[in-house]
Amino acid sequence: MSFRKPVLAAVAAALALAGVVAGTAAYASADGHRPPAEDPWQLVDRSPELVQPKALTVDRSIGEKRAAQEVRLAQLLYTFWNTGQQKYLDAAVGPDFTDNTLPAGRPQGPAGPVFASKNFRAAVPDLTCELSDLLVTGDKITARLVFRGHFTGVFGGARGHGQAVEFNAIDIQHAGPDKIVEDWHNEDNQTLLGQLGVAG
Repeated sequence: MSFRKPVLAAVAAALALAGVVAGTAAYASADGHRPPAEDPWQLVDRSPELVQPKALTVDRSIGEKRAAQEVRLAQLLYTFWNTGQQKYLDAAVGPDFTDNTLPAGRPQGPAGPVFASKNFRAAVPDLTCELSDLLVTGDKITARLVFRGHFTGVFGGARGHGQAVEFNAIDIQHAGPDKIVEDWHNEDNQTLLGQLGVAG
């Protein structure tokens, strides 16, 4: 009798797992979306004005249409950071966008990235943003970014002398039905401040 209980429990667990898998497959089928193509690069918008990810990983369970939408949202957002042009930010984030790691002095909402970009470009006018890694899983977009440029402007009262700037950041974006609705981000500020010659 003691042997049968573990076996029955294992069978029940296997049946439950099969139900979950079948439910997932049925959901994907009812949703009307094919899984993303085996080659995730087919999901990338190749428009020349948009940043292109250097590496891309996509959760195939969300369907090809949704995956392509999230990849494009990431491309739009990081093209904003790469160029400073607000039209890309407006296309990427919703009006109720929330920054969950809001730095002191930065306004909440879509005005926050505009403020940050404008102020940082006052210090590093040739700032670029490389989308080094892009990971799309469910409704989350995770990105590893590399920012580069030259400190030729003013930051924290210090004037630059053309020093090279290169630092990393990690972002997690929450994609709503059409646009990004919230994010979390972490920049390597210690490296940046050292390169700018400003005490942290």
